[in-house]
Amino acid sequence: MPLNIEVKDSGGNHLIAVEGEVDLYTSPELRAALMKGIPPGTKVIGADLSKVAYMDSSGVATLIEAMKAAAQEARTFVLVSPSEAVTKVLKLTRLDSVFDIREAL
Repeated sequence: MPLNIEVKDSGGNHLIAVEGEVDLYTSPELRAALMKGIPPGTKVIGADLSKVAYMDSSGVATLIEAMKAAAQEARTFVLVSPSEAVTKVLKLTRLDSVFDIREAL
């Protein structure tokens, strides 16, 4: 399943909506979307993961990298409405308590 990424900027928020499977082959595309093209003045970077059907460890590593990069720039990184598949991986790795997880941005 291909990865579809849509970017939305609004009121100091930068939202990356992700749909499909995030794995070893597609995580570089997600990384590029999370790390590049963020407008100046952005305070919150959100990854909408509600339509992610599958995520492996490379996807989780990409999210961790994005969270660290955001923190270095004094920005907040948020996971928005993670799907059941993503939530399962986050709970297995005990990262559900590390990420800022919200229902909406």
